[in-house]
Amino acid sequence: MAPPQTEPAASPPPRPIYVIKRKKAGHAGHHGGAWKVAYADFVTAMMALFIVLWLMSADEKVKEAISAFFNNPTGLGTEIGTAAAGAGNSIQLTKDDMAKLKEKMEQALKSMPNFRDMKDHIEMTITADGLRIELLETEAGMFFESGRPLPSASGAELLARLAEELGKLPNKLLIEGHTDAKPFVVAGGAYSNWELSTDRANAARRLMEVHGIRGDQVAQVRGFAERQLRHPQDPESPSNRRISVIVQYLTPPVAPSKAPAEAGKAPAESGKTPAEAGKAPAEAGKAPAEAGKAAAEAGKVAAEAGKAAGAGKAAGAGKAAEAGKAAEAGKAAAEPGKAAAEAGKVAAEAGKAPADAAKKLAH
Repeated sequence: MAPPQTEPAASPPPRPIYVIKRKKAGHAGHHGGAWKVAYADFVTAMMALFIVLWLMSADEKVKEAISAFFNNPTGLGTEIGTAAAGAGNSIQLTKDDMAKLKEKMEQALKSMPNFRDMKDHIEMTITADGLRIELLETEAGMFFESGRPLPSASGAELLARLAEELGKLPNKLLIEGHTDAKPFVVAGGAYSNWELSTDRANAARRLMEVHGIRGDQVAQVRGFAERQLRHPQDPESPSNRRISVIVQYLTPPVAPSKAPAEAGKAPAESGKTPAEAGKAPAEAGKAPAEAGKAAAEAGKVAAEAGKAAGAGKAAGAGKAAEAGKAAEAGKAAAEPGKAAAEAGKVAAEAGKAPADAAKKLAH
């Protein structure tokens, strides 16, 4: 027997289909950098505005300097400053900067290959004239051969190195030549230590001008022969033979003046004058006082003499009346003495007043 047929179960209803649409947000188109140009123009205009405002409020000296710069940016021939300002020579040295220049020159010379051999024969000192650079000779002749005015190879190299550094400065230079005390005599006596020292200084000038020194920078070339020995106790020492290059101050240092000291003494003297003037009346016042005392003493003596005379007359004549008259006469003689004493006291008081005034003036 066949099993009964069952109806198939109903299938579930189909699930709804959801479609999710995602919208992609698109970027705006590229707008370029035009705003940067506008901003840069704005900043430039503001800067120009503030520069104009600053120039309008500046003084005339600043305006002249700015005008001279725009007329000639190299700095040559400007209305203010030096003519060498645009050529890299604008270093200004004052008295306080000579120590810095000394250090700079020492560092520059240390770069020379043979500096170690000549460092003990180069001396730099700061003097009242400026920075003195001295090249001291040796027995063999390091910078100049003995008796010859032209520099040696090492001397020429050192002078050229100095010229390279000193040519950058606006300071004037002095070049000096010195010899030792050995007489330099040639046939006829036409050449001596005077000519030798001067020729060496002049040869140094010519060489330095070739290597950087300006033509108008050397103020003087001087030869001293043996008149300024470095070692007077050893006149023939090789170090007496030397070349000196002096870097002068731009503004010479002012020597301490004696005027302030003299001006300070003047008030002291004027203070003493009233004191002395006050002492004079005091001394003058003491004189009447002394005279008054002398007069008082004389009055006392006269009174005693009057009393003695009265007593003598009374004893000799035996009359009381005569003795009384003599006493009266003695009193009368004493009265001028008392008057003189009073006058002396008054004069003494008058003398004390100027003395007190003199003490006040002295204080």
